[in-house]
Amino acid sequence: MSVTATELKNNLSEYLSLASTQDIYITQYGKVVAKLTVPFESREDTARSLFGSIPSSVTLEESMRERRDRI
Repeated sequence: MSVTATELKNNLSEYLSLASTQDIYITQYGKVVAKLTVPFESREDTARSLFGSIPSSVTLEESMRERRDRI
């Protein structure tokens, strides 16, 4: 689910309740700026959600170098 920062501000209690069952992406000026999520999600579930986010043709070293170059 995606909501604007203004919508979140105006209806915070509603979105806090929803965050217990789904991730809520908060946008500002059309760009995602934050994510409201369950704080007790298992590490295994988090790792599974990331699977496939990096193409198999990219090595760990290349990924680390790209991240380092962005900083």
